[in-house]
Amino acid sequence: MTANAQRKRAMGHILLLAAGLLVLTAISAGSVHLVNKAREDARKVLRTLEVENQISLVQLQLRRAESAQRGYLATLRPDFQTDFEQALSELTPALTKLSQLITDNPVQRRLINEIMPLYNQRIEEFRTTNELARSKRMSDAAKIVREGIGRDTMKHIEDLALRMRTEEDRLFVERTTNADRSQTLAASITGIGSGLVVVLAGIAIFLVRRSSHARDQADARLRDSHLNLEATIDERTADLREANDEIQRFAYIVSHDLRSPLVNIMGFTSELEELRGDIFKRIAALSREQSAAQPAPENATDTAEPVLEGSDKQLSEDFSEALAFIKSSIGKMDRLISAILSLTREGRREFEPVWIDTRDLIDGIVATVAHQAAEAQAEIRIDALPNIVSDRLALEQIFSNLIDNALKYLKTGVPGEIRVRGRTKLGFAIFEISDNGRGIDPKDHQRIFELFRRAGTQDRPGQGIGLAHVRALVRRLGGTMSVASELHQGSTFTITLPINWPVGNRNTRT
Repeated sequence: MTANAQRKRAMGHILLLAAGLLVLTAISAGSVHLVNKAREDARKVLRTLEVENQISLVQLQLRRAESAQRGYLATLRPDFQTDFEQALSELTPALTKLSQLITDNPVQRRLINEIMPLYNQRIEEFRTTNELARSKRMSDAAKIVREGIGRDTMKHIEDLALRMRTEEDRLFVERTTNADRSQTLAASITGIGSGLVVVLAGIAIFLVRRSSHARDQADARLRDSHLNLEATIDERTADLREANDEIQRFAYIVSHDLRSPLVNIMGFTSELEELRGDIFKRIAALSREQSAAQPAPENATDTAEPVLEGSDKQLSEDFSEALAFIKSSIGKMDRLISAILSLTREGRREFEPVWIDTRDLIDGIVATVAHQAAEAQAEIRIDALPNIVSDRLALEQIFSNLIDNALKYLKTGVPGEIRVRGRTKLGFAIFEISDNGRGIDPKDHQRIFELFRRAGTQDRPGQGIGLAHVRALVRRLGGTMSVASELHQGSTFTITLPINWPVGNRNTRT
């Protein structure tokens, strides 16, 4: 699968997930809204029923008071008076509650405002007739009853109460319809949402199964590729190791064979140097024979330096200079051949991992260069260092070379400060060797690790092999090496090595 196809598939999954979340959110929001609306409609329906019940209760208490009033007028029995007072005591709270229940309905408020004076008028009439009867003025009380004012008031009250019931019946139908509609919509949305969720779940299951199948295929291909890659790596590593061994053998043979002609050149150069005296003595003798005016010196001997003048003297100086160049080049070539032989021998050496007290190892190295450090007026400071499992000889060569270079390339006239410190991170030991020396131009940071290449002013002895050898050793130990430096700002070499170098790697050569 291409990267573009993978991105499209990932985008499709994200969109599907977003759609599912959107549907669920919409369903949840709609359901919550409709449930709240249905609850509100049900509450309104319940309040309509409560209003109707309260209207009936008010009418019941009023009729109860009227019956008690008539019974009292007819019999003057105290128990009717008691029933009358009890009915009135319950009528007032019933009216108050009814007024509270209809505060949100302007129609009902207008009707209750019409009813309240009529109720008060009727109650006042009840109290007046009862008081007349209690005062033995039965004729006056009967006259009030016969006039029928109370009946008209009661009829008016009944009409108003009927209108209130009619209004509540209308509200009941309306609110019941709204409640049923809200419940139906809630059920519909829930059903539709559930269906969409099921569809999305089916699509998600299909995509997951397809992705799982694709992943299984990719895993199978990856395993095959991994096996092929391991086989290829093993094959290439074996080829590389064989080629490296061949190169090392070739370098050893070449450098060893170069020794023979080099020795011959050195021998013939020495012979030429010995013959130089005889050659130029004969030249001087021939010059004297040609010039009789210039006799040989009285103290001249066979071993004395011949006296030459003019072009002969220049020839003698050129000859000596040429021999000096030849001898210098022979010496340099001899040192290079020795270095190559040393590198090839080191490359064939098998590493032996052992536990190393790094501080003790570097203390020993510093002790061997103490005289050199004193001459350079340099102080070598060693901070806390982690102990590691590695090859002791390789570490000695690494740190010896770096400390020796730090001393070699200090700035003239400036007290040297060399510091060795270390730390651990993620199973690796990190060592830093820093100095305040002449520094290295950033453009030469890679050059200094190349064989026979040097950077900066070439005023110090060396063949350009040390840092290349150090980096090769660090790599064989499973580590890395880098440098941070600026001209005239000192240098810091950083070496990262495994804390526990695997024993199985000790014979690996790359």
